[in-house]
Amino acid sequence: MKIMSVPALAAVLCVSLLSGCVPRIEVATPKDPITINMNVKIEHEIHIKVDKDVENLLKTQSGLF
Repeated sequence: MKIMSVPALAAVLCVSLLSGCVPRIEVATPKDPITINMNVKIEHEIHIKVDKDVENLLKTQSGLF
């Protein structure tokens, strides 16, 4: 049986010690729900194209709608 050299033994010892020092990472969900506040301004325009006959009808009889 061959005896390990001092540098090899030191390397094995360092690796074994460093492998035991692994930081623990924990991912946990928050206890409160996540709230997202959004301030949104919505503007819209509606364009209606009508035939001339319908346009004249709407002008003469304004009580239709």
